[in-house]
Order: sequence, then C-alpha cells, then structure tokens
Amino acid sequence: MTSPAYLNALRAFEAAARHQSFSAAAAELNVTPAAVGQQVRNLESWLGIALFMRSSSGSARLMLTDAARAALPDIREGFDRLSIGLARLKDASVHAGLTVTVSPAFASKWLLPRIERFQHAYPTLDVLLDTNARSVDFQVEQIDVGVRYGAGKWPGLTAVHLMDEVIFPVCSPDFPLLEGGRLAADALAQCTLIHDLSMANDRDYPTWRMWLDASGFNQIKSDHGLRINNSASVLQAAIDGQGLALARSVMVRDDLAAGRLIRPFADKGLDCPLTQAYYAVYRPECSELPKVQAFRDWLLAEAGRAASEA
Repeated sequence: MTSPAYLNALRAFEAAARHQSFSAAAAELNVTPAAVGQQVRNLESWLGIALFMRSSSGSARLMLTDAARAALPDIREGFDRLSIGLARLKDASVHAGLTVTVSPAFASKWLLPRIERFQHAYPTLDVLLDTNARSVDFQVEQIDVGVRYGAGKWPGLTAVHLMDEVIFPVCSPDFPLLEGGRLAADALAQCTLIHDLSMANDRDYPTWRMWLDASGFNQIKSDHGLRINNSASVLQAAIDGQGLALARSVMVRDDLAAGRLIRPFADKGLDCPLTQAYYAVYRPECSELPKVQAFRDWLLAEAGRAASEA
C-alpha cells in the first residue's frame, strides 16, 4: 500500500471507528459509504487482521475488534498531531485563519461589539465566526477556539473561565407601567413576562417562577407571557417594549450602558446568581498554537475589562 493510500485508509478507519458507522464516516469525509468500506477492507488486507467485527444480526453499528480498539487512540493522536502541524504551517502564511464558535446570542450581544479590537491587534488573522446554537465537534469541524456556557467541563476540551453572571429583570426605559423609572409590586402583576427558553432543558437555570418566589413576589403568576428561545431576542423584545425580561448580566451589559434597557428594581439583592459561567474552550493539543493563545488571552482581557466597567 502506497503512503497516500495508507493515510487515506487510516483516515477512513478512524472516522468509521469514531462514528461506529460507514455512512456517518462517509458523510464526514465526503465520499460514499462503499468507498469507506473498501478503504477499511484494504487496510485489513494489508495488516492481515480484522478491524471490525461483522455482525450477523444486521445491525448498522460497527464494533471494533480488540486490536483495533487498542490502536485507535494512537491513530487519533497521530492525526491530531498532523492537524496541528498543518495549522502551524497555515499560521505562517500571510493571512492565517482563526475559526471561532459561539452561540448566536453571545455573538450579537457580547462578541461582535468587541471583535474589532481583536482584529486591530491581530490584522493578519482572518477570523471566521461560526454562530451555532448546537455544540460542535472541534476536531471534525476544524474549530480553533470557542466560548461555551456551562459548568466548565466538556470532554476533549480545555476550558478557561471567562465570566460569571447573575440574572435580573429589565425593561425599556419608556415601559408604560414604570413610575419614576421604577416598577411597583402591584404593577409587576400586570406586566407581560418575557421568558428565555434558550436553556429550558437545564433544570438549574432560573425561571421567572424561581425569581418571583426568591424575591418575595410569590403571589404573582408566571404561567403567562412571551416565550423566546434566544437570549438576544429576549432582550430585543424588552427593548421594543414587549414586556419585562429576566436578563443575563453578561448579555444585557451593553444595552444597560447604552440606556436601551433599565433595571426597574433598584435592589441588587434581587439578583439571582447562576451556577454556570462562560468559558473559552479549545482542544488541549492546540493550546500552544499562537492564534489560539492570542484569542484566549484577548477574551480574558476583554472579560476583565467588562468586569471593571460593571
């Protein structure tokens, strides 16, 4: 087997083993499932051993042999090192690329208003911003660095803490139920509550019901209002006067500073702390890449600046 064929066959095997499927591996490699299967069979023939156990039950899920399972981590590490080496060569070019993944809401409410400072500091880095609500596979989708919100642990990724946050009500400064920029308790019962469903599956994420009970407004009903599954859109609805939003402090900081939104309750004791936070994340083997270090350090500096201005 020639060197190019050997590498192609190893790549087909690694993808098939990771997905436990020839079809999923084919979709990733942009070839047909038959081509992946043939590459694996060629590798098996060259090695003289079986890599997958052929199921007689008709199951489409691939099962590794013991020998293949033992060798797979080294093969994956080898491809990772090749990817890092290639990335270093690309970084040496006139315009290196940096692929960053963030949620759509974080991009619009925090990153995009600040990204120009990074571009001024690193003009030779071409930033590709991937705004995706789902969690992406950094290796498969060739992501360099990202910002994730959660408990700080994601398999296969290094996580560096950026920012904590709290949650509190906000509304438009010309919200009709305000009196002197404040909202009375009896007026709160008349407000349309805007619900953020972006983390609805997280049972620890505060809801209006949780905030109302913790803040002494347990008599107010929370089963009505406007429901939106994007934090940025929740804030925009509040800016447009659609109601009262329960806002995340990191997301709402710029809108408060610009006066687009206000806090109708002066007591910061009504803030509800969140157990999750923002983290810069990247693959451990990429931690020494200059472009990853540059963006991570810039994020940390921007997070520190935002905290000092709060």
